[in-house]
Amino acid sequence: MRMSKLYMPTLREVPAEAEIPSHKLLLRAGMMRKLVSGVYSYLPLGYRVIKKIENVVREEMDRAGSQELLMSAIQPKELWEASGRWDNFGPEMFRLKDRNDREFCLGPTHEEYFTDLIKNEIKSYKQLPLNLYQIQTKYRDEKRPRFGVIRAREFIMKDAYSFDKDEEGMEKSYREMWEAYEKIFTRLRLKYKVVEGDSGAMGGNKSHEFMAMAETGEGVIAYCNNCDYAATNEKAKVVYEIKTKDEEEKDMEKVHTPDITTIDQLVEFFRSDKGNFGKALVYLASGEPIVVIIPGDRELNETKLCNYLKIPEHELEMADEETIIKVSGAKKGFTGPVGLREGTRLIIDSRITKMKNLIVGGNETDYHIKNVNYGRDFEGEIAEDLLLVEEGDICPKCGEPLYIARGIEVGNIFQLGTKYSTSLQATFLDEDGKEKPFVMGSYGVGVSRTMAAIVEQYHDEYGIIWPLVVTPYHVIITVINVKDEVQRDLGEKIYEELSNEGLEVLLDDRNERAGVKFNDRDLIGIPIRITVGKKANENIVEFSLRKEEGRIEIPTDKIMDNIRKSFEEEGLEI
Repeated sequence: MRMSKLYMPTLREVPAEAEIPSHKLLLRAGMMRKLVSGVYSYLPLGYRVIKKIENVVREEMDRAGSQELLMSAIQPKELWEASGRWDNFGPEMFRLKDRNDREFCLGPTHEEYFTDLIKNEIKSYKQLPLNLYQIQTKYRDEKRPRFGVIRAREFIMKDAYSFDKDEEGMEKSYREMWEAYEKIFTRLRLKYKVVEGDSGAMGGNKSHEFMAMAETGEGVIAYCNNCDYAATNEKAKVVYEIKTKDEEEKDMEKVHTPDITTIDQLVEFFRSDKGNFGKALVYLASGEPIVVIIPGDRELNETKLCNYLKIPEHELEMADEETIIKVSGAKKGFTGPVGLREGTRLIIDSRITKMKNLIVGGNETDYHIKNVNYGRDFEGEIAEDLLLVEEGDICPKCGEPLYIARGIEVGNIFQLGTKYSTSLQATFLDEDGKEKPFVMGSYGVGVSRTMAAIVEQYHDEYGIIWPLVVTPYHVIITVINVKDEVQRDLGEKIYEELSNEGLEVLLDDRNERAGVKFNDRDLIGIPIRITVGKKANENIVEFSLRKEEGRIEIPTDKIMDNIRKSFEEEGLEI
């Protein structure tokens, strides 16, 4: 491709809305453009990257025995009502009506659609196992789209679904997809961790996420360096050390605490440790007020709370001042478990039941109560673990300290079981002639999100540094002075020769200053660089790699040798 013909509208300035490196660089490099918040167009360079990621995904899915198809993004309401998700999925679902007033959605995911597809076609256990996938655009009406294509309203995704006759078969399919994903992300040269995840709106019993490590990632993971334990902060089990469990219970005592509402203020006032407090949080859960009590030195994990309540996350919100006063009789900051209004639902992290002589809100403005104990002074529903994991917590598997890191979720795998096959009445006949529901798995790769994750891991202050496996072009030839006939002709000759070798080549034949050309090639990140300059009449060019600072002068007949070496270093063939 000649750059004089290439649609590559690069930007010198960073767009105001761009917050993280991938968002900034993909816009600046002319690889994508925003239409509206959370909706992007992929321009020629960016779309070539997308297609290459898709190809890697496609090759490994095909190798794992999955079969590709393509389904509609438009799905009828009836399918989602059958599974119970039309109402439960929440406001992220784009909903629409046709001219006959029939309701549809733009698919955020395709569990129902795939299940409905096969239920009338697959009738016998002899036709199982079956694994189908598609690479398609998905839609979610994100409340706050951000970080470019990492949190977008429209995104490209590979989603696959396995159908097995029993749990054992599903476990095998799950492991096959796990291994396929490891191959995909290894080939894409991503640094990633596989972590336990929360199944969320997908349902099912078990899930894992593939997290591309990045300081700018929205996802937070806890991992152990001593064993293989790793989980998202939504899922990670918290092992909490209780400091007061062996104390003798003391008499309750009401204490005047005027205008003292925060944990830090209370610690100073009582000259105590945060771990001696019971923190009360008031929420509306599906419109009903609840009070949650956790240790004062920890944060609540709202995902765990939603899982305990069996509600989607959009149905949980912090209570307003009026609701707090209604359930506690006191202003915000003075709520506690003793003396709540009758009928108020009280949920307690299990560690609270083992702590002694807690300090809690007095349910009276400007008052707290100390020496409060579970069982003697209050009772409630006990949830095993409602806490958010923190750096240094004890690994639940081996007892060593946990570490915290951030990442971008680029893939996920779910064991769905019979959740969708049962609700959609998708069954087959087993060996005994009995009708049974399919046992299912669901497997996703965020294709457009993976592009951003690669940029997050491969960039510097000058621009993107694409790995060869996904780069829009393998080689860029920069002709310093296109008005110089010798330079221009040599550039054209090398361009033709490399193209004939099967390489994807950019020829910068623009009538621009050398500095402009060098800045652009740094920005767009083509890995292999050939500069044709003053020594063109000697058939000598400059050879360099985007990922390295060094550059060498070589005769043109040595160009392919150097290119082959670069491919070999990344495990690729020309």
